[in-house]
Amino acid sequence: MSNSTTPAWLEKGDNAWQLTAASLVALQSVPGLVVLYAGWVKHKWAINSAFMAFYGFSAVLVCWILWAYKLAFGEYMLPFVGHPGPAVSMDYLIGQSCLPSTSSGDSPALCQNFPQSTMIYFQFVFAAITLVLIAGSFLCRMNFYAWMAFVPLWLTFSYAVGAYSIWGGGFLYQMGVIDYSGGYVIHLSAGTAGFVGAWWIGPRSDEDLEDNQPNNILIMLVGAGILWIGWNGFNGGDPYAASPDAGAAVLNTNLCTAFSSIVWVSMDIIAFGRPSVIGAIQGMITGLVAITPAAGVVHAWGAICLGLGSGVIPWLSMNVAGRNWALFRHVDDTLEVFHTHFVGALVGGIGTGIFATATGCAAFGISNPGGAIDGNGRQVGLQLLGAVFIIGWNIVWTSLIMIFIKYVLRIPLRMTAEQMAVGDYAIHGEEPYTFTHYNIKHPAPEPPMLRRRTTKKTDEETQRGVLMGADPTGHAIPNTSSGTSANKEEKVAVATGAAPEPELGNA
Repeated sequence: MSNSTTPAWLEKGDNAWQLTAASLVALQSVPGLVVLYAGWVKHKWAINSAFMAFYGFSAVLVCWILWAYKLAFGEYMLPFVGHPGPAVSMDYLIGQSCLPSTSSGDSPALCQNFPQSTMIYFQFVFAAITLVLIAGSFLCRMNFYAWMAFVPLWLTFSYAVGAYSIWGGGFLYQMGVIDYSGGYVIHLSAGTAGFVGAWWIGPRSDEDLEDNQPNNILIMLVGAGILWIGWNGFNGGDPYAASPDAGAAVLNTNLCTAFSSIVWVSMDIIAFGRPSVIGAIQGMITGLVAITPAAGVVHAWGAICLGLGSGVIPWLSMNVAGRNWALFRHVDDTLEVFHTHFVGALVGGIGTGIFATATGCAAFGISNPGGAIDGNGRQVGLQLLGAVFIIGWNIVWTSLIMIFIKYVLRIPLRMTAEQMAVGDYAIHGEEPYTFTHYNIKHPAPEPPMLRRRTTKKTDEETQRGVLMGADPTGHAIPNTSSGTSANKEEKVAVATGAAPEPELGNA
């Protein structure tokens, strides 16, 4: 029986799964990438890095509702973009989800068995994580105000175009490019925009380039775990139904990811003689990226092949090309987003053209006759065409957006040297970790940006060091590869930021 609460087109199971999948993807950004970034950078950049991700997530939702959703999934305006417009009326939100530009000839537009509001939210979390991934290339030096302007501009002029062209019924969709869940729309776009934007912004400070050890690898693992498990919704939600293909996509996602991470760790052992936790996380990320365009259309052994490729090729890109090619030495991509997302997406996108199956395509609801293994070698060419468009569009529009922010809005792309020297406190007036022992004070003669840590002694305050372990007397502290100094007293100052206490017998 159909009524206003349970219309005839509604499948409660599909709606429940779609909202669950969307929530899993949202958790990948907040808190997943928020804490992953916070742990990956130096202590002094933890808040700024986490906040860039948090802000990006929030800002995208507002823009998405007001105009960007219909740019990406609305009525046809141009072959690569739809008509912009708000998605706010209750009649629209509770109506059946349909993608109007996906109609072709006698084929009707694709409609789903859940409401439009569910589709809007599901597609929002994909748009949001793309901007959060781009932030990974800009960390530790991008002016936060420039980032605030970049997010809505890039969402509008870049992300929406890629999404419409491949998913929303645009020209690449009509041609038959396969991007199951965002290998091109999300990861190739993020890798390209991150690399180009990093070039425009410039590198981190020399100090941060020389000393860029993560401040909390355990927190990184927490974020990485949320990212991995959240990918069940990332890929499992794209059939737009609680279907058999959704189950295959989830299984292939985890299989490829596990294999890729193990391969990356094996490469680390062969090259460097030891396994690396950060390497395992990088391999996990490349596996997730590579399986994304292919998740529900390949055999399980195809997922393993993609895991092998995503464990080896991005590793070589990062550790061989990244260390030896002049291009990579001139662009400071903070978290190596180019290697993990750009290269990983190419592995997955081209691999989809090879390993896609006719059975998987039919289960996904598309008419492609598989890939090269099923005799459709043309699919490889289509995948290459889709990659070229996404890369080219993002190079041009990311550059134009950076130019607009810098020269028209007159917002500097970079922080000042003073801000980069101090970090979080200079930008936000906050620090990530607060310990009573340090009881931060701000002596009147000094600006807060240069404040010292102090510990109270009765009514007096004795200086105990400054941020990052610098000596408050102004004397240089010797820096060694192990983080220790030449004598016991200096070792204390480096490790804790405290002035050395006199030893017994020497007081």
